[in-house]
Order: sequence, then C-alpha cells, then structure tokens
Amino acid sequence: MPFANINGISVNYQIQGQGPALLMFAPGGWRSVMSRWTAAAGKEAWKEMDGLATLSKHFTTIAYDRRESGLSGGRVEALSWDLYVKEAHALLDLAGFKSAYILGCCMGASLATAFATRHPEACKGLLLHWPVGGFLWKRKGTTFFQRHIDFVKAQGMQAVIDRAPKGENFWIDPEIGPWGSPSVHDPQLAQSLLKMDRDEYISMCEQSRDHIFTDTMPCGASGDELMGIQTPALIMSGADSRHTRSASWALKELLPNAELWPVFPPDQTGDNTLEQVLNFKAKLEHH
Repeated sequence: MPFANINGISVNYQIQGQGPALLMFAPGGWRSVMSRWTAAAGKEAWKEMDGLATLSKHFTTIAYDRRESGLSGGRVEALSWDLYVKEAHALLDLAGFKSAYILGCCMGASLATAFATRHPEACKGLLLHWPVGGFLWKRKGTTFFQRHIDFVKAQGMQAVIDRAPKGENFWIDPEIGPWGSPSVHDPQLAQSLLKMDRDEYISMCEQSRDHIFTDTMPCGASGDELMGIQTPALIMSGADSRHTRSASWALKELLPNAELWPVFPPDQTGDNTLEQVLNFKAKLEHH
C-alpha cells in the first residue's frame, strides 16, 4: 500500500479501478480503515459483498486509512471535521480528480456531509450508507473520550503507550484514546505524547470531543449546512443504536436533493445495496 504525506501526516491509501472517481470514507469510528470495505472485515455493513473490489469495477476508488486509524499516522491537535475534510480533499487531488462521488459509511457519512458543505464543486453525488446520529451515538463518543481522559489522569501517558499495542484502537479500547493506535507504529508520535503537558493534552481531547460530537443530530454538518447542500444524495439507512433510522430520516428531511432507500437491515444485502449505488450513479450520469 502506498503512503502520502498529507498535512504533515503519513496517510495509507489505495487507488484502483476505472471510471469516475469514488472517494470512500470508511466505517468504524476511529477504526476507519480500508479493510472495513472488504468481505472479511465489512460483513456487518456490506454483508457478502467485498465493497472495495466490487466498486472498483465501476469506479476509480480512492480509499484510505483516516488519520489516527490503521497504518496512517496522527498528530496531537484538536481533531475536527475541517481537518478530516482537508485530508480527504488532498487525497482527491493526489488521485488527479477535480470531483468524485462521495461514499461515506457510518461516521464516514458524517465526513461526507462535512466534505459537501466545504467543497460542493468536488461532489458529483453523496452515497450516505448507515449514517450515524442520535443521542446514543453522541453518548457513546463522549463517554469514550471521558474514559480516556479519566485513564490518563489516573495512570499517566506512559500507561496509554504501554496499553496501545493490545488495545488496537480507540473504538475498541477507549482507554488508549484517539492517538494510542498510531503511536504503536509511529515512535515520534509516542515520544510527543510522553512529553506533552497533561492538562494541555486533556484540553486537546476535550476540544476534539466537542468538535466531533456537537449534538444529537447527524454529525459533520449543522442543520443549516445540510439544508444548503445541493448535491444529490442517496441515503441507505442502518437500523441499530449507532446507525439510527432517525439519523437517516433527519438527513432526508434536511438535504434538499436526497432520496431515502426504503429498505432497512436485515433486508439489505450486498447485491441490492450495489444495485442502489449503480442506479444512483446511472441516474446522475444520464441526467
């Protein structure tokens, strides 16, 4: 897998296939990695379909491990949708495309709407798969940040570094925090974590939490921003406590040019999901 230096951070990415560009924001919260699109790791959302291999037959797919996830690096700073959007737009430039279809799954759907508010000219269409939102989603995110903050206060940063290799990532083991995972393969980041003033570090965590989990609406864009997105959108709803039906309905109500697929899990399959994506693409290309 190639790596690119984007905004001073090493980003693991992959470009493959042919056809119009499809910029892919992977599911998984803070384990937003390319493997989440594959048949082996993407079974929860994509069933039997290998999303990356299959979609690469119809698009030039641009997939990556989001910063602080997988093999990509990280930097201790106040995380925000703006930072995530800058990373995504730089990857689109790297791939040599001015515009793309934007596919976001889970927390990636929030990034897709954030991207569309900042770069409408770069969006051919939004594919919002299993968007997250609602009170339980916000509570999960804020609780995870608090667990990490409490762990740092009680055990110190060395304990985070020691625990990180076993914890895998923030979304599986909240105590290691958002920078635990990249510190395992980035010794420079690990050293910077150990040198940070504890109060300054905790402030960065609190700012990150408050930037990402703004309210119980679908994250990524405010209600006013969603109402201003003119990009056509296809919403494919989840049906659990994180990928809530309420989040998908809110997006349908607020996005001016959105359609909501009236099929919900467990009736969604790899085949009928792919059919929806390709029908949406065909409709826009023949418009």
